[in-house]
Amino acid sequence: MLGECHAHLMMNAVDYQRAVADNARAPREDLVRGFLEEYRRLGISFLRDGGDRLGVSRLAKELAPEYGIDYRSPIFAIHKAGHYGRVVGFPFETMGEYRDLVDKAKAQGADFIKIMLSGILDFDRYGVITSAGLPVEEAGEMVRIAHGEGLAVMAHVNGRDCILTALEAGIDSLEHGYGMDGSCLRALRDEGAVWVPSLAPVANPIGSGRFSDQVLRRWLDGQLETVAAAAGMGIPLAAGSDAGAYWVPHGQGLRDECRHLLAAIPHRARLEKILKEGERQIRERFCRQ
Repeated sequence: MLGECHAHLMMNAVDYQRAVADNARAPREDLVRGFLEEYRRLGISFLRDGGDRLGVSRLAKELAPEYGIDYRSPIFAIHKAGHYGRVVGFPFETMGEYRDLVDKAKAQGADFIKIMLSGILDFDRYGVITSAGLPVEEAGEMVRIAHGEGLAVMAHVNGRDCILTALEAGIDSLEHGYGMDGSCLRALRDEGAVWVPSLAPVANPIGSGRFSDQVLRRWLDGQLETVAAAAGMGIPLAAGSDAGAYWVPHGQGLRDECRHLLAAIPHRARLEKILKEGERQIRERFCRQ
């Protein structure tokens, strides 16, 4: 069984504000155990989280061995103050503050560092990313600091220019990556980062009535086309559903992700081979002993 290479155990796939309220005073162990049990029930034994600011990921890291799950986490994500990222982590103003957050994550048992280098997709306006990125010099220094501590870098990033910045900065995995063009694909191939395209957060809500289906389908169609091109170029791809996001349930989200990926790589054996290799690279780079 493939592993889930991008999830958020803090989130409940239904209501982010409710998830925050549930864990605001302290992480809810019963909820975390319920999600871990669902992964175990479905035979998913590898789980890479994207972190959160409430300590849920830290608790999950402690509990996961009871469920036979190899759970890896950044503990929390790091973002530049005034930019997107508060939903999953903590901000920094200066590079000194960034270093302090890297040290804090490492002290709390982080297996890697997660940085936020863009906003998210606007599900009602196609082509719009909700927050700007960072200069390549700043992103590059963030990656260098993390690598200097022996930690790989997981980067949340969307939008052509932000993606090119992230790849030039030397990230180890590209999360989401909506809005790529040919120059992004070539950079992705040349830099050797693993791409986790996360189709489920866009595909699953189609028909829910919460967002514009027309916009969702345009985002999805573009991403499917890019995934197909990436596979043809031999770019490493891994399955990460962003489980916990709206309408992406824990456990089931990975099955949904693989089903959506089949629309881009419509040969099950080939898709499985590609995703297993991508996961192997994720494990090699992100599973700090």
